[in-house]
Amino acid sequence: MPCCSVRGLNNGATYSLLVGSGIKALGGTYRNLCNPETNTVTATMSTGKIIFYEDRNFQGRSYETSSDCPELTSYLSRCNSCRVESGCFMVYDRSNFQGNQYFVRRGEYGDYQRMGMSDCIRSCRNIPMHRGNFRMRIYEKENFGGQMHELSDDCESMTDRFRMNDMQSCNVMDGHWLMYEQPHFRGRQMYMRPGEYRNMRELSMHMGSNTVRFNSMRRILDSCY
Repeated sequence: MPCCSVRGLNNGATYSLLVGSGIKALGGTYRNLCNPETNTVTATMSTGKIIFYEDRNFQGRSYETSSDCPELTSYLSRCNSCRVESGCFMVYDRSNFQGNQYFVRRGEYGDYQRMGMSDCIRSCRNIPMHRGNFRMRIYEKENFGGQMHELSDDCESMTDRFRMNDMQSCNVMDGHWLMYEQPHFRGRQMYMRPGEYRNMRELSMHMGSNTVRFNSMRRILDSCY
């Protein structure tokens, strides 16, 4: 059987794999698009698996996914517990990735109320693994105004570290981050992926409040997976 070289899209490493209709390796599933004539392959790796259950403590009907799901009620009448078998996800108590957010990693979550959610889980987002540098700039005012500070590590208290009482915009340049409402990684959470966020108050409105202020930030490291 011929062999192809494949580059993992999540970690950049190159592996030698046998050609077939599909390849499973490194805890993820690769979709094999290998051309045996050129020994080249295009592959995507799906990392992570989460199972949602209608009732608390993993009872009732279930739905399993490895990707983003904007509307879980398309598959279950409700969702009151979940089990993460691999990877990391954000779960939300409103559809379309809105409402209260909660970060989940490998483990069991038997009751949505213990996650600080006001309603059952209604949507979820897969968080890709990032290996490399982390970099984010935070700004005192909207549209990247006011004082600016650049982060490449966790920040337990923005107020103590930078003497900033508010952060109204940010630019996530590298890596995936979690924002927390209170110092020392407590309180409500918000998942931040690479991109420009010009108005944090508008974002917090998607959480059901325009008064959420974030005071600590943490990197989602590959050790979480």
